[in-house]
Parts: sequence; C-alpha cells; structure tokens
Amino acid sequence: MIKIYHNNRCSKSRCGLEILEKSGKEFEIVKYLEDVPTHKELKGLIALLGINPLELVRKNESIWKETLKSKDLNDEEIITAMVENPKLIERPIIINGNKAVIGRPPEKILDII
Repeated sequence: MIKIYHNNRCSKSRCGLEILEKSGKEFEIVKYLEDVPTHKELKGLIALLGINPLELVRKNESIWKETLKSKDLNDEEIITAMVENPKLIERPIIINGNKAVIGRPPEKILDII
C-alpha cells in the first residue's frame, strides 16, 4: 500500500495528498509530526529514498539554522535530530512498495504511483 508522510500545514504536502487522492489508489496517511518515526524507521526510509540523512533535513527550519547547522554532525546524529525535532523532516515523503520519493515538486509522486 502507498504511504504518505504528511504535514497538513505544508502546501507541498497538501498537493501531494491531492495527487494521491486523484489517483484513486489506496493509501495511508502518516502524520509524522504526531506519529514520529523511530530512529530505525527513519534510517530505513532514508535508505529507501537512496539519499544521505542531510538531504532529508529541512535546512530553513529555525532549529536547524540556530542550533544544528554549525555543528559537525554525523549521519546518526542527524537522524537523531530529526527524530527529536520531526519538523526537520522534509515532506511529503511517499512510499510505494520498495520505492520512495520526496514530493518536491509534488509531480515527482507520479513517478512511483
């Protein structure tokens, strides 16, 4: 089943959700700010996306700019920072089987559904 890591306050995430709704396919919504992924889940998601942890960080968030950007963090520490501050996680993330994509721009979602 398709899964979307969604934040309703984000316009790109809402666009991603709309694409899924229009597709007519079944999907599950994960409100990741409320149902925060564990360190292990986030690490698996990063592997599925085929990126490094830093590529999943929203670098314009104040917590990143003010407290984390200047630190020399390794991959595990970056993942821990996202678990502790889930608004740092880029969105929307869509998973379909063994494929995943960050829906920025939202049209990228069409590549895996």
